[in-house]
Amino acid sequence: MTSQPVVVAVVVTYNRRELLQTTLAGIAGGTMVPDAVVIVDNASTDGTAAYLRTYAGPLKTDVVTLNTNVGGAGGFVVGMERAVLDHHADHVWIMDDDTEPQPGALREALDTSEAYEQETGSAPAFVASRVVWTDGRDHPMNRMRPRIGAGEAARSAAARIGATQIRSASFVSVLLRGAEIRKHGLPIADYFIWNDDLEYTARVSRSEAALATNASVANHHTKVFGDAGADPGPRFYYEVRNKIWVYTRSKALAPWEKILFTGASVRNWTRTVAASGNRKVLLKGLFTGLVHGFRPPRANEDVLRGIYALREVRGPAMRP
Repeated sequence: MTSQPVVVAVVVTYNRRELLQTTLAGIAGGTMVPDAVVIVDNASTDGTAAYLRTYAGPLKTDVVTLNTNVGGAGGFVVGMERAVLDHHADHVWIMDDDTEPQPGALREALDTSEAYEQETGSAPAFVASRVVWTDGRDHPMNRMRPRIGAGEAARSAAARIGATQIRSASFVSVLLRGAEIRKHGLPIADYFIWNDDLEYTARVSRSEAALATNASVANHHTKVFGDAGADPGPRFYYEVRNKIWVYTRSKALAPWEKILFTGASVRNWTRTVAASGNRKVLLKGLFTGLVHGFRPPRANEDVLRGIYALREVRGPAMRP
């Protein structure tokens, strides 16, 4: 007999108490429930902290309340570190507070991971759920595209278990192996919001298989149906700066991928600005993001200094 893997969910929240309640209810209502849920509260001011202190639901929760909002990126750094070091997770199930996993989301993702390992002898780095909006349509913000250049054997192995080889995924219901976190380290906290998931999942999957499966489903409760190009306002700064960081500072993408992705980003940014009713704000974000993008992101320890005492996730043999 083999022991069941330890699965720990990580949820990052900021001032969305009602959505967080929906997220936790979705996790608790699953056909498989994680062994623990690490909830990182990014200094919420809407009563989230009080709600979490008095939470009496069925989930085993580990709440980390930060005194400063370090964004989704910083929150995932803290939560993933805690899942691996304090809860010894074999798998870490990651999501924002506007994610509502459907009943089979975790079970199907784990089954897909185990089935692929049985097919190939090697476990995938992560398995991403199908992400839909509130009306059931595939959400354009979280659409995973097939991996370019995946070999026929890899594609066929994935297809046999109802999955697709992918290159990156969003942090909306993605099941990461704990061993990958110990090997590759943590996301980059200085991204704050947006593209931290692109950089991290692409970094992890550059030389390893990663999968998406339609059998695992999560709802993404965004206000509008659209991607980052849906007139993001001042947040456009993070879209531009962080993409520049991915393309110039990270080893997540191969050189040919950087060229391909850069071209796609320039095209999307142009369309976003052209379609906006507030071009002045977006042009300011574009210019400032381009300038700041050529400064390197700060180390996680610097971003979290005085907020959270970050520990080393990677073992001595796994450090670069």
